[in-house]
Order: sequence, then C-alpha cells, then structure tokens
Amino acid sequence: MTHQPEQQDSVGIVTPQTLHFDQPLALSCGRSLPEHDIVFETYGELNAARSNAILICHALSGHHHAAGRHHPDERKPGWWDSCIGPGKPIDTNVFFVLSINNIGGCHGSTGPTSTNPDTGKPWGPDFPPLRCRDWVESQRLMMAHFDIEQWAAIIGGSLGGMQAMRWALEYPDAMRHCVVIASAMKLSAQNIAFNEIARNAICSDPNFHQGRYLEHDTLPRQGLALARMIGHVTYLSDDGMKEKFGRDLKAGDLKLGSQGPVEFQVESYLRHQGSRFAESFDANTYLLMTKALDYYDLAREYDDDPVAAFSHAKCRFMVMSFTSDWRFAPDRSREIVDALVAAGKSVSYAEIEANHGHDAFLIPIPRYMAVFNAYMKRVAEGL
Repeated sequence: MTHQPEQQDSVGIVTPQTLHFDQPLALSCGRSLPEHDIVFETYGELNAARSNAILICHALSGHHHAAGRHHPDERKPGWWDSCIGPGKPIDTNVFFVLSINNIGGCHGSTGPTSTNPDTGKPWGPDFPPLRCRDWVESQRLMMAHFDIEQWAAIIGGSLGGMQAMRWALEYPDAMRHCVVIASAMKLSAQNIAFNEIARNAICSDPNFHQGRYLEHDTLPRQGLALARMIGHVTYLSDDGMKEKFGRDLKAGDLKLGSQGPVEFQVESYLRHQGSRFAESFDANTYLLMTKALDYYDLAREYDDDPVAAFSHAKCRFMVMSFTSDWRFAPDRSREIVDALVAAGKSVSYAEIEANHGHDAFLIPIPRYMAVFNAYMKRVAEGL
C-alpha cells in the first residue's frame, strides 16, 4: 500500500480514545443506560481559559473519526478532513476540536452491538430508542470531563445540525456559536418515507432475525446494502450523477444483437457503496438513527412555533445550504433563518451553488470553504 505523505494542513496521525461513564444516563424514552462508553477523537489544544473548544456533531452514518488518519497507510482521512486542520475552516492551530461517536452508534460507543449488562448478550433490538436530546445529554458529560464551561461553537451537518440546534435551545448558555449545515427543523414526509423504505429493506433480509442477527452469527448484509443504496441516491443530485456517471457502461454494450450482460457505471458504484457499508455499519444502529431523525421536531414542545423555540437561544447562528440538495433543501434552511430573524437572533445565511446534492457539505467546494472559513474567523476573534 502506498505510504501517504503527511500534509501541512492535516492534523496528522490521530488515535481514538474511549471514556467510560458509570453513572446512569436518563433517556427521553423513560429508560436509562446504566453505564456507557463514548469513543472520541480530539484535534488541536485546549487553551488555558478553555474557551476555544468546538464540538463536532456527526450525521447519520458519521462517527468520531472526522480528521487525520489512524495510520500512515490509511486510504482516506476522516470524514470531514476537508474542514478540520491547520489553516482549514475549523483551524486546529486556533481551536480544540472534539468529535465523538454518539451513543447508539457502532464504532465503539455503547450501542446495539454492545453487551447488554442485564443479559450478557448484544443489546440488538433491545437497545433503548433515542432522540437528539439524548445525544446532547451524553455530549454534556464529555463537556464536563474536559472542564469546558462554554463551547466556542457547536457545528454539525444534516443530523449533526439538528443536534447543534437542540443544544442552542436546551443549554443556551453553553455555546457562543451554532453552525448548522444542510439541516432542517424537522423531516419532511418524503424524507420519512425514504427512511421507512430503507428500514423495510433491512427488516426484510432473511438474516435480520428480528434484529438478533449477532446471536445467530450472521448479518443482514443484503438488506443493509440496499438501504445504503437507497439513501445514497437521495444524497446525490440528478446533475451530479449525470456528470459523474451519465449512461457510461462498466461492462457489456448496448449494440443491437448483443446478448451479454450490461452493467452501468452507476449500478456498479451503488453496489460497491452498499457492500462496503454493509460490512462497516450495524443494521440496528441504522434503524435507531433513522428513527431519531424521523422523530426530531425542534418546535414540538413549543406549540409548534419555531420562533418561540428559538427565543430561548442566546448564541449566534451560521446556517448554510446547497442549491442541489433536495433531501435537506435550501427551503428548510431558510425556514430556520426566518424563525431566527423573527426571534430577534443574530444569524448569517449562505446558500452555496453546488451540484453534489446533500453530500455537498462533505466536499471542499471553494465558495463553501470561503464562507465557512470567514465565519470561523469571527468565532476565533471572540475567544
């Protein structure tokens, strides 16, 4: 494998860490986790005043490995390496960055693949249902561990943006800035429908075993791969797929008289993405995370009035959206901005021209990087 030279703008080689919490964590569903582990990574140094801390909230299939590499030969860096590092928007020469794998995840933090202390078996489908506010409560324990009184900023894309907004309402004094990227105050019916189709794909797999597949020493690979393929298509845009794949063939041809199998590039790509995901992600985690997405409604407890909801916030907001994102369309971001303006809050908004669909928030699009960088410099000036 080719050795990756360390780049000057990279955080370099990073090592995940694990924190164990013995105290019970009360959950929104009325149950509690008697104990739990959180896997996390940090980048940069916490200053003497502990005022430069940034919390990164991850999206549906995200995790703690947001930047750098775990070893020199790792093929790809962390999922948000384009934004985190020296001289990047989330500048690790300035900020101390904390990125965690949420409870319910499948990359080391306590979740459905962990052992249920009551049974000695994997939690599986018995893992408690979660809401965004449960992740906030768990993240608060991490905040206390590092003795951070106030986050310089909480930043998240998609589901991560939902967590950041929940922080702003539940603990308004705990943050100075909230950066919400390609997100929404609640899912549309179409989004819920796509999530339900994906969940049905998983549950229909004969190896699902009502969620107890680990006890049967198997995995619902086919169902999880199909769920990922469904999701992946919704994260892309029509123009982006046209530019990347068009109708190019991976195998065979479409000439008259040809009887051989034909495979389009896009078909091969989706199968590859689905297969990789099925080997690295847990099916019960996918079910749990998508349901948390569906249940999220920022203004539910405020008589469905987002202005009343945001009236509790004290931080400044930066909201960004992408023109070709139809899963979390710019209209959803403008709804956030309109509610913040009506609530008298300080908010900046940028709609970025991009043909990458929802995945645009993961890609170093020049204008996106410029806007993000400019806002984070304002965050740095307030340290």
